[in-house]
Amino acid sequence: MTAVAMLGTGIMGAAMARNLLKDGDRVTAWNRTRSRAEPLAGDGATVAGSPAEAVAGADVIITMLNDGETALSVLAQATPGLRPGQVWAQMGTVGVEDVPRLAAFAAEHGLVFADAPVQGTKQPAEQGKLIVLAAGPEDARTVLDPVFDTVGARTHWLDEDGASGAGTRLKLAAVSYAISLTSVIAESVALTKGLGLDPALFGEVVTGGPLDSVYLQVKMKAMLTDDFAPSFAVRNAEKNTRLIHDAAESAGVRVDVNDASGTRLRRVIEQGHGDEDMAATYRASFPS
Repeated sequence: MTAVAMLGTGIMGAAMARNLLKDGDRVTAWNRTRSRAEPLAGDGATVAGSPAEAVAGADVIITMLNDGETALSVLAQATPGLRPGQVWAQMGTVGVEDVPRLAAFAAEHGLVFADAPVQGTKQPAEQGKLIVLAAGPEDARTVLDPVFDTVGARTHWLDEDGASGAGTRLKLAAVSYAISLTSVIAESVALTKGLGLDPALFGEVVTGGPLDSVYLQVKMKAMLTDDFAPSFAVRNAEKNTRLIHDAAESAGVRVDVNDASGTRLRRVIEQGHGDEDMAATYRASFPS
């Protein structure tokens, strides 16, 4: 049994916590909005009233938070409960420039730091089939591998130095593909409709051919049925386009499709649909 502190129990964090509980781990959950963590009590988790309470006694601390600044702020609040030797797995999507700051905080407090964001959305998280993109020292891997095996289908260890941000860098490249592909699908479905045809005809053309994919089918179905229940919310996707842009700019790489996707997502947020699934970028093709 591993004692895990789960800081952040949104769509992803809650699903990961439930899988850890099913595997017999002891989970203490905390969320800024406590009501979002409380359902986990029914699965056997302890719901903490503060980050410090959550991390006290934990072997592994997982942060599944919105950005690097939030992760740093929450760990600072957790300081009274921290002890040297605890393993901190940063598993949210943060900026490349955030990772060294998080690693420095960990070093200052004697924590073993791993940068380990995940690739995947709600359904893979619920199924324990996320892809973990990790960087961290050998002593972190011994503790984290069983945890990662529970929440993920496979783990890619990319670097022995968590501060390198190798996990975050690969995550940004992978999520750029998902966000940009969603925008491409949305524009094709919208264009079919705008040209006076049944948008389902686009699906008939691509289904079963070389352009088909499971991902295309899922997002296209959401657009055709106006079912935008969040798996990966518009707000999170838009935030990620900014992180991707900043990372690419620092590397001297242009990411025009990513930037265009960000513009579409901001339009959807302005239309009042920021909490819907990012498939709602389909809405950006039409007047609000």
